[in-house]
Amino acid sequence: MSTFEYDFFVIGAGSGGVRAARTAAALGARTGIAEERFFGGTCVNVGCIPKKLYTYAAHTRHDIADSAAYGWHVASEPTFDWSLLKTNKDKEINRLNGIYKNLLNSADVDIHEGHARLAGPNRVAIGDREITAEHILFAVGGQSFMPPVPGIENALDSDDFFELSAQPTDVLIVGGGYIATELAGVFSGLGSQVTLAYRGDLLLNGFDEDIRSFFTDSIKSYVNLKLNSDIQRIERSGDKKEVVFSDGTRAAFDAVLYATGRVPATAKLGLTDFGIKLSDVGAIIVDKNFETAMPGVYAVGDVIDRVTLTPVALAEGQALARRLFGGPKQQVSYDLIPAAVFSEPQIATVGMTEAEARSCHKNIDVYRSRFRPLKHTLTGRDSFSLMKMLVDRESDRVVGMHMAGTDAAEIMQGMAVALQAGATKSQFDSTIGIHPTAAEEFVTMRTPVEDSTD
Repeated sequence: MSTFEYDFFVIGAGSGGVRAARTAAALGARTGIAEERFFGGTCVNVGCIPKKLYTYAAHTRHDIADSAAYGWHVASEPTFDWSLLKTNKDKEINRLNGIYKNLLNSADVDIHEGHARLAGPNRVAIGDREITAEHILFAVGGQSFMPPVPGIENALDSDDFFELSAQPTDVLIVGGGYIATELAGVFSGLGSQVTLAYRGDLLLNGFDEDIRSFFTDSIKSYVNLKLNSDIQRIERSGDKKEVVFSDGTRAAFDAVLYATGRVPATAKLGLTDFGIKLSDVGAIIVDKNFETAMPGVYAVGDVIDRVTLTPVALAEGQALARRLFGGPKQQVSYDLIPAAVFSEPQIATVGMTEAEARSCHKNIDVYRSRFRPLKHTLTGRDSFSLMKMLVDRESDRVVGMHMAGTDAAEIMQGMAVALQAGATKSQFDSTIGIHPTAAEEFVTMRTPVEDSTD
């Protein structure tokens, strides 16, 4: 008989934590979980799900405008109610919170609501109470990073965005990654005037350079883009926030929103008190089995800062629970992980960028197609799509695929399966396309661009 209260105790009821807890419980482990904020984690509450709902709202405005080209007559100017969108979003998020709780309850996982921290080997403290567990997992995710800019207290972070009860007329977004570009598209699509300030010369660092260039040019059509620009300070001026930029210029906005990334939420967990090592950004350092420097203490998900995507956290949590409690063994592979940015235009990718492919393979063939989607041949909207495929010439293997355009994420999910299966360019070429679709472009690109050989 174990001397511990639990076989497995999870701190953090986000995607990775809940999956790990449910898997462990299903394998017979006495399991508990602690959550101090909201069930479902960042993705459900202030990330993927509410963000996607807001992008649907933004796209609806475009659809209404485009409908005129297809014979529809809108009797009056459409109006938009931000507060109603927020109310409906909140209802859906509350429903999902309940689902996560029910999933845990139905799996016989004990729920503890409150802040949990490490209290020593095999010990967790929640308030004044201590709980013992043979294995302890930290899956607390991340939090918004706000740089030490004078007046930063006058700015919002991406979590605050989802609590806005009224729409700002004009907004400054600071950043150039996933969150910044996605929220720029939402604000603009819903009618706000948007300025986007980024300290680099191309948005979406880490993506393929062709995609970055294409997207950076595209976003200029609906935002005031200030590249190579930083913020010196933010000052209150009545109801406005006056911003002083690095070039000395000033501008006033209803709202300033920082979307400058997220960092692991490890500050108040008591980890370093017991010798658990953290990286420079506060990520918990773990080995290949997700174990920390303290035996019996583990971490998965955004808090280890490997690949900060919800499906990755799910895979890590499940793999750990199975390894500890006897389920089918699985190894988490970080190769060929597809990713999407729900911006305007949408971006999706899987595999290597061109720069990465050229560093790994002697000869790379690059296939690229830029075109206007069929829908906009009638609307006249200045909207284009870009597709790109990278092929290792020696093996004929497709090693990277990238897309910017409508439904990019839906298309790229299928492409990810093909790359996992080791698909070759000749197999793509022998596949009959579905016509007329954007996706068929990936099976009809026959001629590589001229500069494809190193």
